[in-house]
Amino acid sequence: MASPGVEEQVSRPVRAVHTLMMVTDLTQVRTYLTGEGYLMDAMEAILGRRSIRKYTDKPVSENLLRELLTAAMAAPSAGNQQPWQFIVIDERRILDAITEFHPYAGALKQAPVAIAVCGDIARQKWEGFWVQDCSAAIENLLVAAHAKGLGTVWLGVHPVGDRSSGLRKLLKLPETIIPLAVIALGYPAEHKEPVNRYDSSRIHRNEW
Repeated sequence: MASPGVEEQVSRPVRAVHTLMMVTDLTQVRTYLTGEGYLMDAMEAILGRRSIRKYTDKPVSENLLRELLTAAMAAPSAGNQQPWQFIVIDERRILDAITEFHPYAGALKQAPVAIAVCGDIARQKWEGFWVQDCSAAIENLLVAAHAKGLGTVWLGVHPVGDRSSGLRKLLKLPETIIPLAVIALGYPAEHKEPVNRYDSSRIHRNEW
């Protein structure tokens, strides 16, 4: 295919600016800019992430789930052992069943999908660090989901006994797999503004 001429190269940004001037809906602007969704920078995604508990019934595509799990697995881990396992849950029966033993899992009644993040103690190099490793993976997943226009909420499981045992039984987990959390996931049906949680009183330099 021949390379575009100078006139074509110049006209593209001109057409883009003209189109954006006619679009007043921010969502439309974001979609136009990237084709499929707005590409946030890292700080915008981190600071804009909020816990979302209301979702539409729009399904989350397999490609998008793969992207989120790719982000999760890019997290650092002790000894680079990556002691995590992920269970994608999209059966309504299972999503609803989690709410029977997890008192704060009501969001799963609306979420079209959830991801159970588990530690695989057979893969850990340094005992006990799987919690930090899997938590880092979860944060990656949450931020990536927000950047892709999705909403999430982190539902803690470990170390609460009845939640852990309930999820272990429901998902038929092996003994070496410990459920850390369930992440409700879907297209948001509510909007929350970013919150600035910066607190200089929590910062210390060199010593307390």
